[in-house]
Amino acid sequence: MSKIITSIKEMQAQSAALRAKGNSIVFVPTMGFLHDGHRALLVAGRKMGSTLVMSIFVNPAQFGPKEDLSAYPRDLDRDLKMAEDEGVDIVFTPSAPDMYPDGFKTFVEVEGLSNTLCGASRPGHFRGVATVVLKLFNLVMPHKALFGKKDFQQIKVIEQMVKDLDLPVEITGVETVREMDGLAMSSRNSYLGPQERTAAICVPKAMEEARKLVDAGEAESRIVIEKVKKIIEKEPLAMIDYIRVCRSDNLEDAPVIDEGSMLFLAVKVGKARLIDNTSLK
Repeated sequence: MSKIITSIKEMQAQSAALRAKGNSIVFVPTMGFLHDGHRALLVAGRKMGSTLVMSIFVNPAQFGPKEDLSAYPRDLDRDLKMAEDEGVDIVFTPSAPDMYPDGFKTFVEVEGLSNTLCGASRPGHFRGVATVVLKLFNLVMPHKALFGKKDFQQIKVIEQMVKDLDLPVEITGVETVREMDGLAMSSRNSYLGPQERTAAICVPKAMEEARKLVDAGEAESRIVIEKVKKIIEKEPLAMIDYIRVCRSDNLEDAPVIDEGSMLFLAVKVGKARLIDNTSLK
């Protein structure tokens, strides 16, 4: 059965003891309301070290003032059942007042990578992500940490932070897990009503058409973006936030599609903001 730790000091002491014994710690940070995408992270993590730690913490620092913090879905009992099923050794569930006590004033800003794509639409979001991940790394002290590639920009931000701050942790991205119809699994999919769930298929459909276009020889990003835009705009319940083709290494716009070019999308359907990405070559 997974050990549940809520105390910051206890988590840090437990991690220090594990490291002293020579245990390799693998870490999967989550905001809970787990799905099969998280399960894939846990399954991969279980194979990578001797101690698997998962955190469940809905991080207020990465939500904007008009975003869905209070409405964010939660189901701790179900999450703990999945943790136990997948062999998680420790589930760390700190409280927001413990993570951000009165007088908290220190935040981590990863410049450049944090300001594009989702960062442009959600100012301050990646400052909150980088800050909480650094805090969690300091508490869990992992040798390795796993993140889903659906949140590709998040991975790049964390990789840059790890590099710049000389953090002794290896970052691993795990492939996006999808529903049968191609929709990327996300906790926020629970916001979708039946009609909205059907409408959301326009996102994976548009990505598939973009890949077909590139496979047929199209190399101009603007042509691919226009194709994707037309497909999504046919769905009346979908509202485009952004459609971009960027380089995978630095997330800068890629006018010409080549190896390493990726398509990034953010589309609002009802209350759900759906993000996704795909390699184009």
